[in-house]
Amino acid sequence: MAISYYDFKNLPNHSQCDIVLNHGQLMNETMKDGLKFVLYQISSFFVELVYSHNNRIAAMNVFQNNSVLVN
Repeated sequence: MAISYYDFKNLPNHSQCDIVLNHGQLMNETMKDGLKFVLYQISSFFVELVYSHNNRIAAMNVFQNNSVLVN
């Protein structure tokens, strides 16, 4: 799914979660202090979902991909 970082940020939270869970590419997953952190890639940016101990989404963090590929 092609969506820009800014278009994604302007969507309501429930729409953001829907896009992440249905179209995001799982990049990494880790546990810390009873929380599960799951990193997804959407188009050219990343979304981190934080799950609480009862497997509910507790937080969502969106990161721009500012890396530059050097050949």
